Amino acid sequence: MRKIASVVILFTMLSMSSFVFVPAASAEDVKMVGAISKIEMPTDGKSATAILKDSKTGEAVKIVVTDELTLDKFNDKRIVVGDEIRCKFEKVDGINSSKMFKKTAGC
Repeated sequence: MRKIASVVILFTMLSMSSFVFVPAASAEDVKMVGAISKIEMPTDGKSATAILKDSKTGEAVKIVVTDELTLDKFNDKRIVVGDEIRCKFEKVDGINSSKMFKKTAGC
């Protein structure tokens, strides 16, 4: 009887531990380096859309930027078309929302 109980406890512990290592379902974070090919600033100034050409694949990626600091850099022309950017973004419902958007040389 003890043997059966210990096997059941061991099985329960192993099955419970597997749930600990399963990652939670979340949006996919992507890191990328590429040159800006286009910046679109709407009139409201609360967001912008930047199109980056991925340096690895050559693919054009559309990224929505909403943070104030990056929007100020767009307005001040500190980040312009042609600059190389290091970007981290989150894919949610087909929209790439920027989490980090910086020049590779600084700024």
